[in-house]
Formats: sequence, structure tokens, C-alpha cells
Amino acid sequence: MIHEKDSTTEQQILEAAERLFYERGFAMTHTTDIAREVGCNQALVHYYFRTKEKLFESFFERKISLFISAFLLAGNDAVNFEEKLKCKIEAHFEILRANPRLPFLLFNEISTNPKRVEAFKAKFSQLPRPMLEKINAELQQEESKGNIRKVEALDLLLSIVSMNVIMFIASPIIKVVSGASDEEYDRMLERRKKENVLIILKSLKP
Repeated sequence: MIHEKDSTTEQQILEAAERLFYERGFAMTHTTDIAREVGCNQALVHYYFRTKEKLFESFFERKISLFISAFLLAGNDAVNFEEKLKCKIEAHFEILRANPRLPFLLFNEISTNPKRVEAFKAKFSQLPRPMLEKINAELQQEESKGNIRKVEALDLLLSIVSMNVIMFIASPIIKVVSGASDEEYDRMLERRKKENVLIILKSLKP
């Protein structure tokens, strides 16, 4: 019997897989668990995604697209470069805030399954290039005006990602050391977002 694919069911499977990947990691999540979470049979999960690996790749690709869109789309209506960059840094931070367990999951999967790095490289290596080219062009333009020092787009992105991501990777430690409640930690995140913007903008000054 031939089934017609339903985007709603596909989305439900992706969302269930995301919850379980975060909770258990890739290795300890099984397609039977995902099917049970959705309320369908295992065959339907395989019908949409074939394998658990393909499902993880779909989940990961969706998240990577979100991160890239934060840099490509955020702040495009800003009146100047600093305001545009501020919007991009904050957009990236907010995506992490909405997906706080994603960095830990990715680092864990890469450290426990080194072959995944090559698989990600083969599938996603072309995605960041337009973003890097666009940011590099803007940086060169600002440098030519004397507004910023010379800096490569990749170095700038590494600074943004590393400064933003630490609050989410290290959140259990930070909460214990600071004794912050969830509400206090939310306020801390907001302060950190603003601080990251200030630090990065100041670091670009000539």
C-alpha cells in the first residue's frame, strides 16, 4: 500500500526526535521510542526518514539553517554596520536560548562519534560560504572607511559563537556556582547577551 507523505506527521516525528535526542543523546534514542512519542508505528518513522541517522541529519540541518539565517537575515534593515552586527549577535544568542541543549548534544555526538564530523562536512560544508562571503564584504567595506580593524569573517563568527555558546554549555556549572534560580539565570542571560555585544563591537575598533 502506497502512503502519501503528510508534512504534519513528518514535523511531529522531527519534534519528537528532537526532544529525545536532547534527553538521551543519539545512541540511546531508538526509532521505536520516537514512534511511541508521536503515537505512530515504527514503520512510519522509517517511511519518512529511512534510518535514525537520516532523521538526525534532518534535525541537524534544520538547526544549522536556523543559525545561518540568524546571520544572513537579522539586522538587514539596520542603519549602520554596528547596529546590524548587534542584531546578528543577539539573534544567534536567542536561537541558543531557544535551543539551550543543542551545543552540548552536538559536542557530545562529535566527541563520541568522530566519523560524524566527516559526514557533516560532506553534507553541510557549502552552507556557510554565502554567509562568510557576505560578512567578509561588509567587513572590508567598513575597514576601508576606517571604522574597524582588519578582521576575517570566520574569526568574527568564532568569537560570536564561542562567547554566546558558553552560557548554555556551562549553564549547570554556572547555576551551581552562582546559586542562581531559573529566573535569576534568565536575567543573567540577558545581561550576558548585552555584554557580548559590547565586547565584540569594542574588539573591532581600529
